[in-house]
Amino acid sequence: MKIACSIAALAAALVATPVAAQQAKPVSGPASGPAPTAAQAEAFLGEAEKALFDFSLINGRAQWINSTYITDDSDALAAYFGAISTTMSVDYALKAAKYATAPGLSVETTRRLNMLRGALTLPAPTTAGAATQLNDLATRLQSAYGKGKGTLKGQPINGSDIEAEMGSNRDPQLLKEMWVSWHDNVGAPMRGDYTRLVGIANAGAKELGYADTGAMWRSKYDMPADDFAKLTDTLWAEVKPLYDELHCYTRGKLNEKYGDAVQPASGPIRADLLGNMWAQEWGNIYDVVAPSGAGDIGYDIGALLTAKGYDPTKMVKAGEGFYSSLGFAPLPASFWERSQIVKPRDREVICHASAWDMDNKNDIRIKMCTKVNSDDFVTIHHELGHNYYQRAYQNHAALYLDGANDGFHEAIGDFVALSITPDYLVKIGLLDPASVPGADKDIGLLLRKAMDKVAFLPFGLLVDKWRWGVFDGTIPATGYEKAWNDLRQQYQGIVPPVPRDESKFDPGGKYHIPGNTPYTRYFLAGLLQFQFYEAACRQAGWKGPLHRCSFYGDRKVGAKLNAMLEMGASKPWPDALQAFTGSREISGKAMTAYFAPLSKWLKEQNKGKQCGW
Repeated sequence: MKIACSIAALAAALVATPVAAQQAKPVSGPASGPAPTAAQAEAFLGEAEKALFDFSLINGRAQWINSTYITDDSDALAAYFGAISTTMSVDYALKAAKYATAPGLSVETTRRLNMLRGALTLPAPTTAGAATQLNDLATRLQSAYGKGKGTLKGQPINGSDIEAEMGSNRDPQLLKEMWVSWHDNVGAPMRGDYTRLVGIANAGAKELGYADTGAMWRSKYDMPADDFAKLTDTLWAEVKPLYDELHCYTRGKLNEKYGDAVQPASGPIRADLLGNMWAQEWGNIYDVVAPSGAGDIGYDIGALLTAKGYDPTKMVKAGEGFYSSLGFAPLPASFWERSQIVKPRDREVICHASAWDMDNKNDIRIKMCTKVNSDDFVTIHHELGHNYYQRAYQNHAALYLDGANDGFHEAIGDFVALSITPDYLVKIGLLDPASVPGADKDIGLLLRKAMDKVAFLPFGLLVDKWRWGVFDGTIPATGYEKAWNDLRQQYQGIVPPVPRDESKFDPGGKYHIPGNTPYTRYFLAGLLQFQFYEAACRQAGWKGPLHRCSFYGDRKVGAKLNAMLEMGASKPWPDALQAFTGSREISGKAMTAYFAPLSKWLKEQNKGKQCGW
């Protein structure tokens, strides 16, 4: 899941166009001689924001075409446009760093200069040809992922279809084939290009005054980069005990199903058995782990959608209906005309779901290869969260056209999706009231949710742990694969189904690595969504078990939510968090409270077992 084309993220998008470049006026830098003044810094920011806004009006279209129509030509255009954008963005960032030394700057001016300085995701150095080379590599990596295929029974299968098959297939030999073929065919060939990309980006980050690219990424959270890394470790420590219990229980059930030869009763879990290519969410194997009695929650959302005749567009309409029930205006007609809701039959596209803001006003879109199933129903609510956030903050200055931090942007749709409860499904006519599971099914409901939400957290953390190590050199290019698998075992307690050596590059099999999308945002969102949800249920006056709460139709909650969304990035993220939840600190406590009954139950189930790995 990804957000694309917000103004503040424009530099990070590595895309621009010749038209925009011709129309944009050069942004002046500090004159040589006397130190720049605060007034000059303000003037510079105004010029830079206008240039970024002008770029955005056509920049998004270049990205959109390359993502929805992958050809050699669209690859070449995206790389060319990206080189222009990178060059300009590096220039702005270097000038912002110089203006930051002006005496008498206000706190907010300093913050805006730092936002501009750190806006890039992949900064190119100013050496001749570096921006072009960096963007050629970035475009080639992303397109290789989009066109990548694994095999099933020896026959090619694309990324979207292999994800669906990994979720439903229970044959360990076929699961192994799909897992290995995907990582061998898609990831391994990327290794050389990715190594070169890291070197160029690090050189660019150092020119901007950062120790490395990872330090630049961590600098975007209104706190020192090292403090942010420590915060993620603290948050993980809060929720790790819950994950450990879930891992222990799930491993036991997999052992019961497959036997010791496939999944031993102790140690790590085999990565391809968890219903997801990356073992990042385990909900697809709920049928394997569901406890007898309580585990039968009485319905499956995918089956309900099929029975009610839902197609992908009707699923998106249902997602829109949730936001409309909170008082948000309907999606514009252009959304329905221009979004990619299903995979086109006639061309290669990037199926990875994303939300797009094309003009920073009302041309908002989603790009999905939607299938009629539970996962995509939830994903739709998530992606629309991005779109409604984008539209809410559209009236700010360019640098504020973004979420309070990137974790906020991911968390909005996720916390709305937590409200996809039996009560909500009844209200929209998907579930018959007589089929609502009783209180005796609460453990089943919580376990099904935990298989996705709790299971995701260590993966959400380790992806960037790996990249931070790659960028700062503690993970050398000769040890990419070993470090990836070591982190997967350390945090997730999983191992590949077959031995892997340094001829492989399994990180490349996950979109966000070749797509160069920072990933810690998803870890933050995994916790923030429960804070938002707990606050919304409190505002709605909910009195029952937290996991049964649905604030569908509560316009008071919608009004307070919109007030936070309208802030965009105009205030530090603790201000935005406080505006909706009353707290200024990200915490795992709301998540542990949500799953408290399940945690108690899991500990009982795991008594006498050798947990850990």
